[in-house]
Amino acid sequence: MLSDRLADLVHEYQRVERDLSNPDVLTDPARLLSLSRRHSELGRIVSLHDERERLSRARLENLELLTDPEMSELAASDLHTVEARLRDVEAELEVLLLPSDPHDASGAILELRAGAGGDEAALFAADLLRMYGRYAENANLKVTVLDAHESDLGGLKSLVAEVTGEYAFRAFKFERGVHRVQRVPATEAQGRIHTSTVTVAVLAEVEDAEVELDASEVRIDVFRSQGAGGQGVNTTDSAVRAAYRVGTPEEIIVVCQESRSQIKNREKALAILRARLAERARIAREASERAIRQAQVGTGERSEKIRTYNYPQDRVTDHRLAGDDKNFPLARVMAGELAPIVDALLRAERERMLVELASGEATGESSPRGR
Repeated sequence: MLSDRLADLVHEYQRVERDLSNPDVLTDPARLLSLSRRHSELGRIVSLHDERERLSRARLENLELLTDPEMSELAASDLHTVEARLRDVEAELEVLLLPSDPHDASGAILELRAGAGGDEAALFAADLLRMYGRYAENANLKVTVLDAHESDLGGLKSLVAEVTGEYAFRAFKFERGVHRVQRVPATEAQGRIHTSTVTVAVLAEVEDAEVELDASEVRIDVFRSQGAGGQGVNTTDSAVRAAYRVGTPEEIIVVCQESRSQIKNREKALAILRARLAERARIAREASERAIRQAQVGTGERSEKIRTYNYPQDRVTDHRLAGDDKNFPLARVMAGELAPIVDALLRAERERMLVELASGEATGESSPRGR
């Protein structure tokens, strides 16, 4: 089974290489970018495939030499080394061949909303935004605020931002869920620890063709952009509100006022609307798949508490991890060092998918869908 999947990917890699040398592709930036990404993804797999083939041949040669009295000792030693490396290569290939999220390379829409805790929750939302900005900078990504509502103390009641750059969605997708903070607020005179929450949603930006929007179901309103404190930041009606299926249980409202251009704000508002619709479909699909498998896989929905930021104990605990692997130094995390958490979550996800894949193959079921 591994060999069959590898052969298919090697053939795909060869096709991608041929396409990249096609002059027509060089004049199509979107296709060139897509092919280049796929070439990079497949390159590591093909390299390991070639090494696997070489090691397999070396293993057979050493097995034959074991019958030669003069070469048996050397062959046995080399065989041990070859088989150990072969196991490592095949284990890495199993991980790389797991189903992947088709949107990993996409941009992301980041939404923060203050939850329980009032002003303290809003202040922590602002702290999270700074943390995400530093994390993005470290990962060569960019965070652009599209819409924000501040609290009286300078916190954030809600915020919508765009994250752009290579693999932005993969870098942020594990942030979706409820973030809980335990600390003494600056406004607390008696030094009592308060618990507050902030909800984070992370949506993958989708292509227009992926989600069809019926113009009759979307109402577009324009209004004058507003800054903090109600002061106008624009003298024209450039801000855009896109309302989907108004008055129904499926209603979605998106506001964008980042640009002074009404056209650009309209395009961005519709892009966010498509991303929210795609996320809604993803959650419904995963709920259906869980019911079929009768197993909880964790959807990252907003109702899930994913992480606690404990200031008195100077640690961050990610509740999706186990043992000592779930705790991280708070100061470093708030400084934007989220990569260790993301890497640990990626490893945990791959291990879970390997278990599901093995279980599915044992029962004759199809492979799990990548997230």
